[in-house]
Amino acid sequence: MGGARIDYVELPSATAHELTRAFYARAFGWKFSDYGPDYSATTGGTADLGLNGQVEEALAAPLPVIRVDDLEAALDAVARAGGVIARPVFAFPGGRRFHFVDPGGNELAVWQSTDD
Repeated sequence: MGGARIDYVELPSATAHELTRAFYARAFGWKFSDYGPDYSATTGGTADLGLNGQVEEALAAPLPVIRVDDLEAALDAVARAGGVIARPVFAFPGGRRFHFVDPGGNELAVWQSTDD
């Protein structure tokens, strides 16, 4: 797991998805790619930002996302370390991920690219 690092943060934007996207574009000049009508993300940075406008999927707080090379090994390591799996492995365009809750009550996600 030596190469694991946070490379993505997902923000909830269900109540104002287009306004949130427009805000970051105007404030910082960020360009977003759309992944359906309710999800947008920056791409190509050292850390990217996702805007989750899916009412039934978005969390109420920012979601840090850790990139790994082996999702199953990371899932096993998180469980062995005492993390609680909040959402099992699922696929999305470009990868697969799972969510966990750490002992402090923080929810994070771990993902592996399927594009590599």
